Amino acid sequence: MIALNQPEVICTHESDLDGLVSGLLLHQLARQLYGTSIPLQSFHYQAWKQRQMTERVAWVSDFTFETRFDRGGWLVVDHHATEVIPVRATLFHDPKKSAAKLCYELCQANGLESDKLARLVELTDIGDLFLEDHPDFATACDYASLVRNYGFRNLMTLIQGDLERLVDHPLLEVMTTRRRVEDPIGYELARADVQKLSATVGLVRVPIGNTNLIVHELLNREATPYSVLATFFKRGMGQYVVSFRSRNGEALEVARTFEGGGGHPNASGTSLPRGVQNSEGAIAYLRQHLAPELHENHLNLLEESFTQLEWAP
Repeated sequence: MIALNQPEVICTHESDLDGLVSGLLLHQLARQLYGTSIPLQSFHYQAWKQRQMTERVAWVSDFTFETRFDRGGWLVVDHHATEVIPVRATLFHDPKKSAAKLCYELCQANGLESDKLARLVELTDIGDLFLEDHPDFATACDYASLVRNYGFRNLMTLIQGDLERLVDHPLLEVMTTRRRVEDPIGYELARADVQKLSATVGLVRVPIGNTNLIVHELLNREATPYSVLATFFKRGMGQYVVSFRSRNGEALEVARTFEGGGGHPNASGTSLPRGVQNSEGAIAYLRQHLAPELHENHLNLLEESFTQLEWAP
């Protein structure tokens, strides 16, 4: 059993189900061990990179282990690839398990478990590791869609911090129906509109449906000439976030060429500079970063087009 120090704060990833489940599991574990409610904070990657680590002791889940929180008494539970070896902090790490599963194993070691929690953790593990051959893969994707569609904080309020309330929640019927109806439509629209960002990276627009599943299907069917497919969206604060997907580990390599980029081998991402104000600017930035020569050619073609229009009789 790992000796755990009482944390001042618990920090987790805000963008997906794995962050929600792992963070709340640590929150429940701390309450059981210490009889008090420890503050739970959630962050997107960019905000996490900028956060100052001022606490004497903290627990962290679903974020890549970094030197800046290699501190005595700190606990980090994660599954992302890292090259940092812990010296003072306790790192509970396994790339073959979701952060939720790792956190649940800690909970079990300290007497905190239930059938509902075990089921939720299993589905989170299937969805986050994208175990597409598992018989519960579709159900796991529906659970993952809850965070994408309703938001981390809204779900926290909905279940009042009690993870067991999320199991078999009525909103899952909405996710199942949307997947069945929207995804085939979204796949055909996305397949017809893939833009070249570089020789190996294509940009996919998914106007409707589950973006992750649709991009995965494009890769699985080899429906495009690109080994990495990118998508992007705009957060509420106005910053663009880019996601990279692949089948053979290329996504992480691409993401790491951007400052702050990272993630899993086949599912990675990064945030674009705040100066990128619209989708056209996001595409231009990605092209300039990934293939400067392609970006220049594109600008030259645009300039020639404007010149022809300007001097046309």
